[in-house]
This record gives sequence, structure tokens and C-alpha cells, in this order.
Amino acid sequence: MSNSAMSVVILAAGKGTRMYSDLPKVLHTLAGKPMVQHVIDAANELGARQVHLVYGHGGDLLKKSLSR
Repeated sequence: MSNSAMSVVILAAGKGTRMYSDLPKVLHTLAGKPMVQHVIDAANELGARQVHLVYGHGGDLLKKSLSR
């Protein structure tokens, strides 16, 4: 499969209860940006045609964070 035909599905629906935080775990920062953004950036660098994000808990915060 060529990269131009590749689609990526990112599973970002966990609550992260063991992190003892109200922030969804994928929004915790690492090297200055949310962890999920690192995954999205990697997918884009690979030339993914589509990137799909599956979210649940804290979805509104996730959408708000990624729309910036």
C-alpha cells in the first residue's frame, strides 16, 4: 500500500483514571504539545491520506485543543 492510500485511525477514548487528572490522557503535554498531536503529526509525516480520531471521554476538550 502506498502512503497516498494509507488511512490512520487513532484510538484516543480512554479516561486515564490511573493518571489522577481531570484532563483526558491524550491531552497531557509531552515536549510542549499534547500527546495526541505527536501521533497526528507522525501520521501526517508518513503521508496519510486520512487521519481519523476515535474519542470518548473529554471529547469536547479534545476537539477544542486540536482546533487551535
